[in-house]
Amino acid sequence: MKVTKFSAPRLLANWPPSNKSSRQSPTSNDIDTHIDIVISPDQVANVEAQGLDYRVLHKDLGESITAESQLRGTYRRDVNDLSWYDSYHPYADHIQYIKNLHESFPDNSELITAGHSYENRTIQGIHLWGDGGPGKQAVLYHGNVHAREWITSKVVEYLTLQLINTHKNATNATDSWSNTYDFHIFPIVNPDGFAYSQEVDRLWRKTRTPPLPPPQNQSRYGTDINRNWEYGWDVNSLGASTNACAQAYRGQKHSDTIENQGLDAYVRKLRDAAGIKLFIDWHSYGQYILSPFGSKEEWYAPELGKWTKAASILSEVIRDSSERRTTFTFGPSGATLYTTTGAAPDHVYAIGGADFSYTIELPDTGDYGFILPPERIRGAADEQWVGQNALFPLLDEVFFDGIGPA
Repeated sequence: MKVTKFSAPRLLANWPPSNKSSRQSPTSNDIDTHIDIVISPDQVANVEAQGLDYRVLHKDLGESITAESQLRGTYRRDVNDLSWYDSYHPYADHIQYIKNLHESFPDNSELITAGHSYENRTIQGIHLWGDGGPGKQAVLYHGNVHAREWITSKVVEYLTLQLINTHKNATNATDSWSNTYDFHIFPIVNPDGFAYSQEVDRLWRKTRTPPLPPPQNQSRYGTDINRNWEYGWDVNSLGASTNACAQAYRGQKHSDTIENQGLDAYVRKLRDAAGIKLFIDWHSYGQYILSPFGSKEEWYAPELGKWTKAASILSEVIRDSSERRTTFTFGPSGATLYTTTGAAPDHVYAIGGADFSYTIELPDTGDYGFILPPERIRGAADEQWVGQNALFPLLDEVFFDGIGPA
């Protein structure tokens, strides 16, 4: 059930105490445009009696989760077998798929890592380059920052496959984006949370780091990686939560998660080498293309004009190429959606020096929310491949006052 921002405080005020203490209960700092809640059938009358502005996303969430997950186990070793994108898969299969992508492109790729997680899972990635060898400016992708956003790792892997096949099939150097940029791709940067969302709690969001002192309940586990980056971590109390039970818990101090430390080290490594041309933090859901800053609504970067123009072109191309006419809203994160402190795009721009830095919130807008059916994977991935092909040529355009390419 989706409850709007304006009705949510009334819901929380009247919610039974036993439910307020349940798994990852929302607080006022968690309410941005709406909150998604899960209720049992015997609680429906209580919600309706409060006159809330709400929409039912899943009449039976358990049934939706079962339907979403039923096609697991169809994994093939051939990376060009697109049945991989007909279903969601366990974490271990994703790691094998990344390795198979590398094996399919051995002379122009390498397996990379950005450290490891609290539970000692490797943050596994792949680095692609073109005919001239590695060393060009970087395009950096992060997927599955939030555990429950399964569609993001699928889309990022699909983009990787298309980049590889485009290079293989190129008839001249300009046909392959790998001849222009190096691609550093991490489909799952929150591996502990991702595995937990598959094995225990489908709607888990955070990492699985235990708090200090020892936790009294599961909701105290974990930190929101996308509120834990150094830049802007504590500049706005509305941008994250200090409550360890909250979905957007920022941690006790910036970069105190082992996952963030590894990811940040990799960002700085790219910055100090050839630099970062484009960073995208892939999320779901909502259909947004968001640029810095998220920290404060009134903060605007000098590059906002070119970011917004590029995002508008990206949005238009996706809409016009999509059977669903998928429409993305775009703009600076804080002013367009809601305040976020310690967020990756702000940090990778301000400290990592990225020329372009975005959050892309994938489909949908709420019909399914985080539980996007498997049959929607290919469509979402195809849309983003079309979009990235429109975005890449814009990265080296000369923009004047945000009006457009010269």
